[in-house]
Order: sequence, then structure tokens, then C-alpha cells
Amino acid sequence: MKVGLLTREYPPDVYGGAGVHVEFLARELRALVDLEVHSWGEGSDDGVVRHRAPASLDGANDALRTFAVDLAMAAALDGRELLHSHTWYANLAGHIGKLLYGIPHVLTAHSLEPLRPWKAEQLGGGYALSSWAERTAMESADAVVAVSDGMRRDILSSYPSLDPERVQVIRNGIDTATYRPDPRTDVLDRIGIDPDRPYVLFVGRITRQKGVPHLLRAARRIDPAAQLVLCAGAPDTPALDREFRALFDELSAVRDGVHWIPAMLPRPAVVQLLTHAALFVCPSVYEPLGIVNLEAMACGTAVVASAVGGIPEVVDDGRTGLLVPYREGRSEEFETGLADAIDRLIGDPGTAARMGEAGRERAVTEFGWDTVARRTADLYATVLKDG
Repeated sequence: MKVGLLTREYPPDVYGGAGVHVEFLARELRALVDLEVHSWGEGSDDGVVRHRAPASLDGANDALRTFAVDLAMAAALDGRELLHSHTWYANLAGHIGKLLYGIPHVLTAHSLEPLRPWKAEQLGGGYALSSWAERTAMESADAVVAVSDGMRRDILSSYPSLDPERVQVIRNGIDTATYRPDPRTDVLDRIGIDPDRPYVLFVGRITRQKGVPHLLRAARRIDPAAQLVLCAGAPDTPALDREFRALFDELSAVRDGVHWIPAMLPRPAVVQLLTHAALFVCPSVYEPLGIVNLEAMACGTAVVASAVGGIPEVVDDGRTGLLVPYREGRSEEFETGLADAIDRLIGDPGTAARMGEAGRERAVTEFGWDTVARRTADLYATVLKDG
């Protein structure tokens, strides 16, 4: 099968869970299909074609620049037999390629624009364009991959005209050879983390979706013996950046041991931080699956996470971590729940360690990328056969 994999993120430009998904899926798929990756960026590599918006659109709305990249991608897909797009940034390229070349289009939904209204802060009127692009591609795709059962429910609720038989669940995976406990501590030393105090770790972008302001407010309540390490960057908007900085400054004024790392760290550094954390916290208000929780589990670390979207399909409440209910409009209740769950594990390191061991075992046995790739290739074959 000659497959075109369409994505915004691809190494070395990976900043979120969708990019991690595409990176490892592509690595495994290459043994199963004739794969050509089309991504945003400059230059080219073996089997990878990169595209960028024309200079004439520099400074234009991000949605318009995205559409320009999608058109460039579509123009380069001649000769492919099937297209597979990831996120709204590439969905339109898949849809146009389907129409232009008369070939099937498979779409993986990593998030849904109707469930991310805060994106209007980032894109302005471009949010209407991103929503249109996602809807158009979603409703016309030959198959839609949901990364969790919760995501499948959200897809069918958001796009009721979709035939449920076209929506298949193939969960995200984790490379447990890359994400594994690292006994070294050089990264911790470089950051200035006190080795004699436990620390709570967050890794993610500064977006409404990831719930970082909730964590910063919850942290005021947690045991002062604990440190907080925030690997947080790429704010969606200047306003959200200002909000984050204000909350960070307020927290730093009332407790010590608060570390903020705004730069994107290389993967080995993140693995080391995950390994030595007393626990990993994921305060997302919306999360189709939450691949970062798998990364923490693979490193043998207990997880405290919000019980939203597909997270409960990854974090086994009471066995590999603790889940905290989230209800829109009840922020203080959620933040109190986060603080209580964090304190429960900080105060009981034996239980946290057992949860970490169980999480590693679950990641290894249930979430291998080889399984994800085989199921994906099987879906391609079914779509081509039915088409």
C-alpha cells in the first residue's frame, strides 16, 4: 500500500501528543506499508516531504496559513493509494487529496474543534475556518480513528451525521524502550531540584485544554514539603501567557521549590524528570486520551489526573494513579480535589511507588506501538478493499 501520512508535527518539530503519536506510528508503519510522510517545516528527509505557507502569508491568520500548507500537501500526493491525516491542521489536505486523486482518506481525531471553544482566543475568526475544515474532512472521510472510547463518543456526538461503523477506536501507544526509568540525576541537578524533597511534575503546553491555571491554584494547598516542576511552554495566546506568569509569580511568593522550565526539553531529559517525580499530574479539562500519562506510567511514576475524555482508559484509578472529577464551572472543587489527591500520594510514597510499578506494567503490556501500527495497517487494507 502506498500511504501518504499527513501531519503538522514531525521530528524534529514535535511539541504535543499528536506529534508523538505520528512519530512512533510512522516508525512502525514503515515495515508494513510504503509510507510517505508530509509535514509542516523546511527541507526534506528520506520518506519525509515538508511544506510551508508562502512568504506572502507571513503574519496572516494561522488558519489561512494552514490552508496554504494543506494545498501544498495535496499537490504533492500524486501516486499515493490512501491518505491518513492527523489533526485539523492536515485534515483538509487529506480531504482535497481524496477528491483530487479519487483515493480513500482516513482521519485520526486527536481532539475536536467543537469541544475546544477557547481556540477562538488563539485563532480569532480562524476558529470558524478550523471548525469548517475539521467538519468537512470528518464527515467525508472513509474511516475515522478515535484514540479512545471516550473520543469515539465525542466524535459521534459532535458529528451526528457520521456513520458509527466508520469510526474505529485505535488507542495511542507508548515506546516503553524510550520511556523507561532513568536512574541518572544530572538533569535534576542542572535545574536545581532539591534531591531531598519530593516533587510533583507537569509536562505540557500552556493551553486552556491542559488546565495549567487549575494546577497553579491547587498547588497553593499542597504539602509545602513538596516541590512543583512545570515543563510548560508554547502558550496559545499572549493573554494566557500573562495569566500563567501572574499565577506562577503568586505561587512562588507563598512557597519555595517552584520550578518553571519554559523551553522544550529533549526527550531524555523529560524521561529523567518523569522517573524521579513523586507523581505526575495531568489537570486537563479536555483530553481525548492523554499520551503524556502513558509516558509517565512507562517511567514508573504514579499519575494524578482529571477524569475527562480518554484518561480513565489509561490511568487505572486506585491502581496506577488517582483520578479527580472535573465539572465545568466548578473550578474550586476541581482544584481542591487535585490538591487532595496530590497530598495523598506525597504523604504515602509506598503507595505511589506501587502505583508506578503497576503503571509501567500496564504501559508495556497494553499500549505497544507495534500493535497500534498493525491495527492501523489492517484498517487501511479494509478501507481499500471496501472502496
